[in-house]
Amino acid sequence: MEFYCTRPRCPRPQNLFADLADPQKLRTSPQKYCTACGMPLILRERYIPTKLLGRGGFGAAFLARDRDTPGMRQCVVKQFQPAADLNPAQMELAQTLFGREAEVLEDLGSRYEQIPDLFANFSVTVPSLQGGKQEQFFYLVQEYINGQTLEEELAQKGRFTEAEVMEVLQETLKILKFVHDNGSIHRDIKPSNIMRDRTGKIFLLDFGAVKKVTNAPLGLSGSSTGIYSQGFAPPEQMSGGEVYPSTDLYALAVTVLMLLTGIEVTKLFDSYNNQWNWRPQVNVSDHLANILDRMLLAAPNQRFQSAQDVLNALAAPIPDTQINTRKPAPLPATQQASSPTPVPPPSTPTQPTFSTIELLTGAAFSGFEGALIAIGILSLTKSIPVTFGAALVILGILVFIQTRRWIEKFDLLIISGITGFMVLFFLRGAYSIPLVIILAVAAALISIAIASLFRLIYNLLSSFN
Repeated sequence: MEFYCTRPRCPRPQNLFADLADPQKLRTSPQKYCTACGMPLILRERYIPTKLLGRGGFGAAFLARDRDTPGMRQCVVKQFQPAADLNPAQMELAQTLFGREAEVLEDLGSRYEQIPDLFANFSVTVPSLQGGKQEQFFYLVQEYINGQTLEEELAQKGRFTEAEVMEVLQETLKILKFVHDNGSIHRDIKPSNIMRDRTGKIFLLDFGAVKKVTNAPLGLSGSSTGIYSQGFAPPEQMSGGEVYPSTDLYALAVTVLMLLTGIEVTKLFDSYNNQWNWRPQVNVSDHLANILDRMLLAAPNQRFQSAQDVLNALAAPIPDTQINTRKPAPLPATQQASSPTPVPPPSTPTQPTFSTIELLTGAAFSGFEGALIAIGILSLTKSIPVTFGAALVILGILVFIQTRRWIEKFDLLIISGITGFMVLFFLRGAYSIPLVIILAVAAALISIAIASLFRLIYNLLSSFN
């Protein structure tokens, strides 16, 4: 079995112990040590890191096995190492805050199923690689969620539809409502910290025990140390000021922008005019767009004040107010906490829209697929009217499916390839392969021309409205 050393500067962290492949031997094995640096590999005589999941500026996360459970369940071991220049008093305070934060995480995870549960927190003191010194490492062990982060999902399938981001937005808001109601602020909402498990359930990850500790007053300064993710943090967090529930709402809105556009969020912010410029990149309902714009306002007191406020706005918009995102009017100080949250008037939800490339690609697919279907039906029925009618119905179904975005991108190529193979296989001898391909390609080009013509006419008519 492979063990992974958790020492940050270990020159060769992978350690293979072939004799421990047997689970029974693994359960009773004495402590093992890294062959490269001497670091204990079985943390707390129980948790066995097997793989590095990720490393950041303040620690790392490892996939691990808990050998004290019947099934040797998988878990995540997070390691935190404070800055090397902390004095003993500061180090002791960091350890105290780390333990206190672990208690908060355990409480949240045990009471809300969409937050990973905390299993343990502890520290390990080992000899330093420099010799003559001791190093102390802090660990959290938490539930392992088997799934994909939204960042990974975005990279794999491309940008999200409005319906998809609405689901993510609503589910994440429900989690944030629980977090905020229990006196915590996440402070690092971004696609890589939101995960969808294999059943489709949304989880919020990385509750920032490390962030809480590093943002605490360790005697280094009287303000925040500025721990945040570039592009997702609002102005008050970037300046090291106090954070609020609306700080998380701002970051969640930025997350939604990234999912909708597929563009790095730093490229969506116009620093010259100090405003977000994202609407030209997508086509979503005004209702959702206005809510996102309010979540993105620079002043914390002008955003929605709670996750429940946003959920209310999404579910039941108030028709008699309108948001001005360029020059928002601040609420009176006496009303900021208690006044109802204004939301934009409802608008008719828009159907999924398509870019020019998507439209022409769909037209080419429809023409190519329609020609193949017509050839196949004609060879079987020998009747032109029957062929025309059947092909028209099937083609209409394909167009409808595309408008609903049930098939797109690589699905079009796969379906065309399968249809082409079936036609050529079952009709071999009836038609030559070059003839079938020429007819299908010609039909695709004709469809592109027709779609371009209709789009041109539509644009001309729209310009007169």
